[in-house]
Amino acid sequence: MSLPPGFLDELRNRTSLAQVVGRKVMWDPRKSNQGKGDMWAPCPFHQEKTASFHVDDRKGYYYCFGCHAKGDAISFIRETENMGFMEAIELLARETGMPMPARDPQAQIKADRRTQLAEVMEQAVQYYRLQLTTAVATQAREYLAGRGLSEAAQDRCGIGFASDQRQGVFSHLTGKSVSADLVIDAGLAATPDDGGAPYDRFRGRIIFPIRDARGRAIALGGRAMDPNARAKYLNSPETELFDKGRSLYNHGPAREAAGKGKPLIVAEGYMDVIALSEAGFTATVAPLGTAITEDQLHLMWRIAPEPIIALDGDTAGLRAAMRLIDIALPLLEAGKSLRFCIMPAGQDPDDVIRAGGAAAMQKLIEAAQPLVRLLWLRETEGKVFDSPERKASLDKSLREAIRKISDPSLRAHYGDEIKRLRWDLFGNRPAARSPATGARYAWPKAPQGATPGTKQSVLAHSGEVEDQLREGVILAVLLTHPDLVGRFEAELEKLECSAPDHGAILTALLSCADSEAGDARDRIIAQIGRAPLEKLMDQSHIRIVPAVRNTTDTEQAVMCVAEELAKLEAKRGAAREIRDAVEDIDHLADEGLTWRLNQAALARHRALRGTNEDKTEYDIAPSGAKIKRDERSAFDALLHEIGFDKQ
Repeated sequence: MSLPPGFLDELRNRTSLAQVVGRKVMWDPRKSNQGKGDMWAPCPFHQEKTASFHVDDRKGYYYCFGCHAKGDAISFIRETENMGFMEAIELLARETGMPMPARDPQAQIKADRRTQLAEVMEQAVQYYRLQLTTAVATQAREYLAGRGLSEAAQDRCGIGFASDQRQGVFSHLTGKSVSADLVIDAGLAATPDDGGAPYDRFRGRIIFPIRDARGRAIALGGRAMDPNARAKYLNSPETELFDKGRSLYNHGPAREAAGKGKPLIVAEGYMDVIALSEAGFTATVAPLGTAITEDQLHLMWRIAPEPIIALDGDTAGLRAAMRLIDIALPLLEAGKSLRFCIMPAGQDPDDVIRAGGAAAMQKLIEAAQPLVRLLWLRETEGKVFDSPERKASLDKSLREAIRKISDPSLRAHYGDEIKRLRWDLFGNRPAARSPATGARYAWPKAPQGATPGTKQSVLAHSGEVEDQLREGVILAVLLTHPDLVGRFEAELEKLECSAPDHGAILTALLSCADSEAGDARDRIIAQIGRAPLEKLMDQSHIRIVPAVRNTTDTEQAVMCVAEELAKLEAKRGAAREIRDAVEDIDHLADEGLTWRLNQAALARHRALRGTNEDKTEYDIAPSGAKIKRDERSAFDALLHEIGFDKQ
C-alpha cells in the first residue's frame, strides 16, 4: 500500500531510535550522552569489541564507523528483524500508537489485480493437468514414467501438458469468461508483433507450475518434447506476479520441510527438485532459469542458514558454482554460509538417485564442501605455481576475494583456512634473498607465528606517531574550515584515527558538517568538551600550518586536507600490505612472500619519501637490474624489523 505524504516523517519523529536500537545493543556508558541523544555501542551488524556504532537520537540516524552501516529506525528494524518495508512501518506504528492509514484505493486495485492473475494462473494449471490425461499427451506420460515419476508424484507437483495448439489455453480461459488481457498479462499468451490473434506461449511442453511461498501459482515452466525446439526449457515471462530473480521453485514445501530439520538443497532444475523430493530430500529448491541471484540467496538463508548447492558435475554446473562464490562472499556473515555438493562428472542429482538411490545422494550431501574450499579450488586447480610471481598472484587473488567478506571475524577465519591450505600446497619454507643484493635471509624459526616483537614493531604499526601528526593537521584545518567537511565526507568516514581524541573530534566534525565555523566549534565542544580541541590546537606543528593560521584561504585549506589524506592513505595502504605479509609469515614464507614484502617496502618508502628523486644511487641486482640503493635499504630494513637474520 502507498502511504500519505508526511506519514513517514511523523512516524520517524515519534520514534526514539535509541529505544529501538537499545533492544539489540548494550550502550557504552563512557562514550554515550543520553541527555543529548548521543549514543554509542558495539555495532549489531558486525562483530567488534569497540563502540563504533553511533546513534544520533535527535536526528534519528545511525552510522557505524566500522562497517559503514547507516540508516534510520525503519531500516534498522528491516535489517535486524528481517522484515519487509511495510512490516517495519506497521511495527513502529503500533509501538508509537499511530494508526495505519486506510488502504490507498489504487494500491487496493493493484492487489485485487494480482489476485485475479493468480486465479487465472490456477485455472491454467488445472487445464494443463487435464491435458496430461489425454491421448495427445501419451509421449509426455511415457517420458515422465521413464524418469521414474509416478502418477502420485505428478499429482503432488501439479505437472501438466500443453498440447501443440496455437490457442489451447487461450481459448479455454476466454471461453470461461476470462478476459484476453488477463490471460496475456498472466504470461500465458502473447500477441504477435503484426497485431494478429494472441497465441499460447507454451506449446508441446510438459508443464511445471511455479508457486510462491504462500502456494499461489505465479508462473509456469515448460520442458519441450520436440528435441529440435529452440529452448529445451521455457519459463513464463516476468509479470506482476512473477519475478524470476526473486522466486524459487518449490519454495513453500521446502521451507516447511527445512523447518522440520531437513537440509536445504539447491538444485538446478525442476526434475532435479522433484527427484530429490521423491527420494526424501523434501527441502529442495531451484532457481528459475537464471544463475542464483542475491535476492534468491537471501530467500534461501531465510529458510536455512547453510544451504547445500547441489550443481551438475558438468562444465556449466562448475562454472555456475564458481560465479556464485563472488556473489555470496560480500553477503556472508556468522550463521549464513553455503556448502557445495558437486555431482560426479556428467551427472545431475536425478542421475545419482536413479543409479544409486537416496543413499548415494546422502553420501554426496554429507561430503559437501564449505565455500572456502571451493574458493581455493577455483584459484588453484589446473595452475602451476613454479615462480615467485605466480605464487604472489595467487596470494593477491585470494586476499582480494577474502576482503569482500564484511564480517571481520569471518574474514579472519577464512584467512586462517587459506593459510593452512597454502601451507599444504607449498610445503617447507625456503630461504629468502634480497632482490637487490642476493643476500640470503632465514625465516624466523618459531612456527607459532609472528612474534609479539614483530607485531608491535614500529613497522607493523606503520609509524603511529607520524599518522597522528597527519591526522592532527587534517582535523585542525577542518575545525578552522568546517564548511569543507562535506566536501571530504566520504574520505573522512573511512578514516581510522590512531588517537582516541582524534576519533572523537572526527565523529563530532561529521555530525556538525552543516554548521558554520563558530556554531560547529560550539556544538563539538558540547559533544566532547574543550580539552580535546585545546590539546590539538596547542600543538606546535599545528599552530604553524598555513591553512590553520589563515582562516580565509579556502583553496589553501582544500589543498592541505587533500594532500594529507592522500599521503595518509598511501602510507596506510603500504602498511596494510606489510601487515598482511607479517600475518602470512607462518605459512606463506617463500619467494612469493619475499616479492610481496619487497613491493610493500618500496611502497612504504616512496609514500614517506615523496617524489624527490635527486642524487639517486643504484646497485646492480643478481638479475642485472638496476635498483635504487635507498629502496634496497628499505627492503633490508623491513626484513630485519620482522625478524629475519641475514645469512
